[in-house]
Amino acid sequence: MTPLGRRLLVLVTAVLLLAGVGTGIVLHAAARADRANQPRSGGPGVNAGKVSLDQKGRLMFVNAAAGPHRTAVASVPAGDPDSGRTAANLKCARFYAAAGTGVCLQSVPGVLKQSNRALLLDAGLRTVRTFPLAGNPSRARVSPSGRFAAWTVFVSGESYSSAFFSTRTSILDTRTMRLTPSLETFSIIKDGKQYHASDVNFWGVTFAADDDTFYATLNTANRTYLVRGSLSRRTVTTLVENVECPSLSPDGTRVAFKKRILSRTNLWHEYVLDLRTLRETALAERHSVDDQATWLDDHTLAYALPSDGKVGGSDLWSVPADGSGTPRLLIAGASSPAPL
Repeated sequence: MTPLGRRLLVLVTAVLLLAGVGTGIVLHAAARADRANQPRSGGPGVNAGKVSLDQKGRLMFVNAAAGPHRTAVASVPAGDPDSGRTAANLKCARFYAAAGTGVCLQSVPGVLKQSNRALLLDAGLRTVRTFPLAGNPSRARVSPSGRFAAWTVFVSGESYSSAFFSTRTSILDTRTMRLTPSLETFSIIKDGKQYHASDVNFWGVTFAADDDTFYATLNTANRTYLVRGSLSRRTVTTLVENVECPSLSPDGTRVAFKKRILSRTNLWHEYVLDLRTLRETALAERHSVDDQATWLDDHTLAYALPSDGKVGGSDLWSVPADGSGTPRLLIAGASSPAPL
């Protein structure tokens, strides 16, 4: 065989091996998904039905319970979250909704790579527009008026606890469909001065009611900051350090956030920051919370924790926002809460 022929043989063999490995990975993932899609005895009752963002007094979430409706957007009465859940024909990795507007982040495995996308949804959970994502879904939010939507993805790395990770946070004006692909294009004011660095990352946007102000996490030089941003001025300003995944209260006076409790560890505790005094209040939840908490009302927060003994599973818990009380299980087998 000629040298050229040997090289071609090696190339063809390598391509076939890669294709075989890729197919094996997809088949393995599909088998795991099939197992997770089988209902389990003792699990919550989940029935397919009509789910709408116009249904007031409901709590929306992503169903994490095993069965055919796993990862579907589901709904329960806010006052009776233990009742049977109604599942829509829409599956998401992350979900949020407000004022009749929803955003769904999806991740679909493929032979060579995942397909990640953001869906802008109307009140009937119909797709208005689709946007490709640069990485794995992480966070999603909609402004109180429904005018703006934001999402964060991991461009590299798999979590905020990874030694090396990079994020990209985008904001969409749902009226004009103008997309800001990355918050890194905004001007940064840190310690009263313009700030520039190559290692800047943003994540965890939360919107105020004025359709201009937002808060987010800025990461740079191995430190995280709470920033207040202006959409019209395209600027962000640092406020305090060691704040991640902020969530603005309905009355606009406080921010719930996760705080790294030991430097260079992957342990976070939940706090609430008073924006007027910058006083922090530790919440009663003592488990490590790696989530962007959601305000159910001005007094109560909801967040996801890993389910005991279930790889990749999560439950929703709630806790008072003033540091009192004790955490309680809100919805078993659920994530991404969004109160209507």
